[in-house]
Amino acid sequence: MYGWIWRHLPGPVGAKLVLAIVLVAAVVAVLLFVVFPWLDPKLPFNQVSVTGG
Repeated sequence: MYGWIWRHLPGPVGAKLVLAIVLVAAVVAVLLFVVFPWLDPKLPFNQVSVTGG
């Protein structure tokens, strides 16, 4: 998969490296600012207290 992306990025090696870094930064930003905040209320990890009977 990474080889396919690398082959399809335009330009010489330096430009490909810069574009690859920008793509990784964009994916991380989308995950941090969109996906994880949307997913946070749906996960059961915020129910950490144990109630005994």
